[in-house]
Amino acid sequence: MVSESADFKAPDADSESAAAFGSRVRSAVIWRSGSQILAQIITWSSTLLVIRLLNPADYGLFAMTQVVLSFLAFLNGWGFASALVQSDSVDPFRIRQAFGLLLLLNALLAAVQYFGAPVAAAYYGQPIVADLLRVQALMFLATPFIALPEVMMSRALDFRRQAIVNLLAALAGAGTALGCALAGYGVWTLVYAPIALFWTRAIGLTIVARLLVWPSFDFRGCGHIVGFGSAVLMSQFFWLVQSQSDVFIAGGRFEPHALGLYAEALFLAQIFMAKFVPPLNEVAFPAYARIKGDMAAVRWNFLKTVRLLMLVAAPFYCGLAVTAAPMVETLFGVKWLGMVPYIQLLSLALLLMTVQILFAPVTNALGRPSISMFASLGGAILFPIAFLIGAQWGLVGMAWAWLIAAPLLLLITARLSAPLIGVSLGDIGRAMLPGLAPALVMAVGVGVAAQLLVPLGWAAPFRLMLLVGLGGVLYVALLWVLEREAIAEVLRLVLRRQMPDSA
Repeated sequence: MVSESADFKAPDADSESAAAFGSRVRSAVIWRSGSQILAQIITWSSTLLVIRLLNPADYGLFAMTQVVLSFLAFLNGWGFASALVQSDSVDPFRIRQAFGLLLLLNALLAAVQYFGAPVAAAYYGQPIVADLLRVQALMFLATPFIALPEVMMSRALDFRRQAIVNLLAALAGAGTALGCALAGYGVWTLVYAPIALFWTRAIGLTIVARLLVWPSFDFRGCGHIVGFGSAVLMSQFFWLVQSQSDVFIAGGRFEPHALGLYAEALFLAQIFMAKFVPPLNEVAFPAYARIKGDMAAVRWNFLKTVRLLMLVAAPFYCGLAVTAAPMVETLFGVKWLGMVPYIQLLSLALLLMTVQILFAPVTNALGRPSISMFASLGGAILFPIAFLIGAQWGLVGMAWAWLIAAPLLLLITARLSAPLIGVSLGDIGRAMLPGLAPALVMAVGVGVAAQLLVPLGWAAPFRLMLLVGLGGVLYVALLWVLEREAIAEVLRLVLRRQMPDSA
C-alpha cells in the first residue's frame, strides 16, 4: 500500500554522472529488450504449433475482432497514466487519481464492447464475432492493474521486475494457446490466450510493484494528467485509424480465408516494429524525460538510436522480403503460401515505419505530445485513403498502399519533429544509411541466390537455411567494407561507452 505522505520523485539526472545514468539506461534496455526477446521465443514456439492446427479463416475472424478491440483500447487511459512518467514529481494522491481514472474508463469500455458486439458482427456478417468480442471484454478489466504499476516502475527505470512478470505472462499465454488448440477450440484459442496473458500480467505487476492503492474519483487538480494524456490519447486514436483501417476496409470486402492470409502476413511483418521497438521506446521515454534539459544529449542519443536500430532492422526486413517463400513454407506450412506477396511488400514499408515510431518518445518527453498527435493525424488521413484506393486491386493492392504511404508518413513526422529535437532531415538520413545501404545490397544478392535455388527443387527448410546464412555473411562483410565505423560503434556500446559532454 502506498503511503499518503510519500513523495514519488524520479531521481534527478543532474545528480547522477553521465556514466551512472548511462549504466542505468543500458540495464533497463537489457532487461526490457531481453525479456521481450525471451517472451517472443516462448510465444512463437507456441504460435508455430498453434498456427498449424488452426485455419486461415480462424485468423480472419480474430482479425475482425481486433479492429473493434483496438479502437476501444485507445481509450483505456494509458496515456493519462503516462503523464506520471513525464512529471518531475508525483504524490500519492495523483497516483490514486490516475488509478480511479483507469478503473472508470476501462469498466466503461468493457460495457461498450460487451453490449455493442452485435453491431460489429452485423457489419462483418459473422455472428460468431459478437460472442468473441463479449469474452474479450475481460481484458479491459485487467488494464488498470497493468498500466499503473508498469508506469510507476518505468518512471524509476525499474524494468527487471517487469521483465520477470512479462516472462511468466508469456508462459501463461503460450500454454493456454497450445492447450486450447490441441483441445480443438478453434478460433477461441486466439481469444483465451491473450486473456490468460493479460490477467497474469495484472496480478504479477500489482504484486511486484506493491502498488495496490485505493482509487480516488476526485479529479480536481489533475489538469496536467488530463492535458498530457489527451494529446497522447489522440495520437493513439489516429495511429489506430492508420493501422487498423486496412482490416476494417478489407473485412467488408473479402472473405475470412483471404483476410486471414493478409492479416497474418501483416502480423509477421510487424514483429520487429510491434514487438521489439516498443520496449526500447518504453525505456527511451523516461530516459529522454530525465535529460530533457540537455538538448545536445537528446539530439545525440536520438541519432544514435536511429543508427543502431537500423543496423538491426534493415537486414531483418530486407532479408524477410527475399526469403518469404521458403520461410512461410518452413514455419507455417504450404497452406499459408498465399501470405508471401503480402510479406514482401509489407516488409519494405515497415522498415520505414520502424524509424517513424522513434520520434514520439522524444517529443513526448520534451513536453510536446501535440507533435506526435499531428503526425498521427497525417497517418490517419493518408493510410485510409491509400487503402481505399488499393482495395480496388484486391489485398495485394492494400499491401502496395502500405509501401506508398509509409515513406510519406516518415517524411511528415520528421518534418514536424526535427526542429524540436534539433536535427535536420539530412541528419536522420545519414543516421539510417549505415544499416540501410548494406542491407539493400545484401537483399539483392540473396534474392538472386533464391531464384537460382528454385529450379533445383531443394526442400524449403534447406533453402531457407542457405539463404539466411548467405545473407548474414554478406551483410557483415558489407558492413566491414562500407561501414566499419558502425561495427566499432556497436562494440563501444556493448563494451560500455561514455555519453559525450554536452555542447
